Amino acid sequence: MTSFLTAARFLLLGAALALSACAAPVSQAPVAPLLALPPASAPTPEMQVEIAKLTAGILEMGQGIDPEEAARAARIAYTHTAVLKEAYQITDGPIIHNIKVNNGTKPRGLCWHWAEDLENRLAEEDFQTLDLHRAIANYDNWRLEHSTVIVSAKGDAMDKGMVLDPWRFGGRLFWSAVTEDRRYAWAPRQFVFDWKRERGLLTVRYVQAAGG
Repeated sequence: MTSFLTAARFLLLGAALALSACAAPVSQAPVAPLLALPPASAPTPEMQVEIAKLTAGILEMGQGIDPEEAARAARIAYTHTAVLKEAYQITDGPIIHNIKVNNGTKPRGLCWHWAEDLENRLAEEDFQTLDLHRAIANYDNWRLEHSTVIVSAKGDAMDKGMVLDPWRFGGRLFWSAVTEDRRYAWAPRQFVFDWKRERGLLTVRYVQAAGG
């Protein structure tokens, strides 16, 4: 009986992890299409305070960063997160929302959706003093895999950049220096692809889901 209960717990855990999968959709679910996005609203006074803080954080990454570009990146990170939250129909915490996306009752909103859509919006700005990176955490363990976009000074490595993570708090932007993120140890997306390829784990579907 004990072994049966243990096996049942593992099956339930596996099912829960599959339903809440973030970095890639479960095998039965189609890759979610891009959405028609609502227009961005003007930042609220509260958001303006947070944008100013993020702007200062971005400027601290390097003396060569254009202050106007830092301010523009920070503003877009916050305002586009708000746009995506509305488009994704976020009404729950991130894990519950993942389950709804993977079972087809919500249109989009896995962590890689957030990372892809925010990166694409930032890339439209053609920054000259900033670089964008994609990163994945928990790719080599049993915990929920997670994707994010990272902004750095032009030419700097990803680990010198700033994590921009709208998924973590369900549409409320989290940001911090990569080295100060206490929840996730980030690896460059291409490194993760290579790691999985060496072990026969890299599928076309995974690459599509991770935005490769």
